[in-house]
Parts: sequence; structure tokens; C-alpha cells
Amino acid sequence: MAFLTLDELVDIFLPILAYWIYSGLYEILGSFHENHKLHSKKDEEAKNLVSKKTVITVVLLQQIYQATLTFVLLKVTGGNDTSVQPSSLIVIARQFVVAMLVLDTYQYFMHRYMHHNKFLYRNFHSYHHRLIVPYAFGAIYGHPVDWFLIDTMGGALATILSGMSPRTSTFFFCFSNIKGVDDHCGMLLPGNPFHILFRNNTAFHDFHHQLHGTKYNFETPFFVMWDRIMGTYMPYSVEKRAGGGFETRPVKEFKDD
Repeated sequence: MAFLTLDELVDIFLPILAYWIYSGLYEILGSFHENHKLHSKKDEEAKNLVSKKTVITVVLLQQIYQATLTFVLLKVTGGNDTSVQPSSLIVIARQFVVAMLVLDTYQYFMHRYMHHNKFLYRNFHSYHHRLIVPYAFGAIYGHPVDWFLIDTMGGALATILSGMSPRTSTFFFCFSNIKGVDDHCGMLLPGNPFHILFRNNTAFHDFHHQLHGTKYNFETPFFVMWDRIMGTYMPYSVEKRAGGGFETRPVKEFKDD
């Protein structure tokens, strides 16, 4: 019996591969499209508290944890059962929508709590906010405890409550990984489908990463409904930045918390 089947290799490594291919694409595009960036190179060097090398190292470690956890779950649950009839596209689409709603709901409240609990923010979630100017490949950069509480638990709940098969969940995690990378890419490229389909996009999440936006726009990675319902949505405008590129600005005064 093989230690890892082809199906298991796909389930373990396809979301990771999608993450690096998509973030690598943005690294290449960023070299040629400075005028579409939300931050200048000078801002990146002055504001970020961690180097690109450190970000890449931490992300790779996170993905080793991710691959290990997926491997264990596949072995415990038996993985993809080839005897089961594949779901129809309608069923898969419904599962995707349910998973998106579950993931957003869980991550909104956990993410917000990580900001409001001083111990959790200082010791865990603040690592992610060392990137004032986000990198596409830094979408999952952070402390392992933060990653587990927000991403791993949220993904597990989304998979279980939506009723996804292991293979469907693999494609869902590819999709959510790509969406997370896009939210952290720091670029506003014309025709980006994520910017057309989702109000929760690169500019929305970039605003949250700024020092004046950390108490607002908590929801990730798809919708903005919970921010609006809970009063944490901060409207913003995207303005042209002096020297080229863009920047996000609040369109109303901040609340005093």
C-alpha cells in the first residue's frame, strides 16, 4: 500500500501550489505595474516590521503544519471514497456558498475578538499586522496559534457544516487561498474579477491593515455583511496617490473606542 495516494497528494498540495502560483504572479506583475499599487516601495520599506525573507519562511512553516494536518485528517477519515457518486455541480455550488457564509461568519467574530482581546492581539494576531503594507505571499503570515484559531478552525467548520467531500473541500481551499492572496496583493488591476464580484477585496482589506483601520473592516475573505450588521464597517474611498498609484482613505471620522 502506498504511503500517499495520488488523490491524497492532490488534496494536500494543490491548495499550497495555488497559493504560491497566484502570489508569484502578483510579484511579477508588481514589477511592471507600479501605478496600480496601493503603496509605494518607500512605504513598504519604512512601515513593514518584518522582512520578505522572514515572511516567506513563516508562511512555508505554516504550510508544513497545514500539509501535516491535512495528511492526518485524510488518514483518520479515509480520505476520498471512490465508491461514492460524485456530487452534481448544483450541489457543489450550494456547498461552496454555505462554506463561504460559515467561513466569513466564524472569521469575522474570531478576527474581531483577536483585535479586542489585548492578550491575544499582543501575543498572536499582531504578528500578521507587522505587515502594514501587505505582500501577496504574506496572506497567511502570522503566529501559528493565530493561524490555527482563525484559519484552521474556520476552514474545518466550513467544510463540516457545508457537507463537502474531501475533494470538493480541496477546491474550496484553493479558491479561498487565491482570494486571500488577492486581498493582500496591494494592487488594483483593471478587470480583476474579485474586485468586480466582491466588496470585500484588496482595498477593503488593505484599509484594515493600516494603523487607522485596525478597528474596522474585520470580515474575511468574501463578504462585508457582518461588518455592516455589527457596526464595524468603515466606508473608504480609493484615491490617486501623489507620485503614482492609489491609496485608501476613510470617508467619515473614526469612532473613539
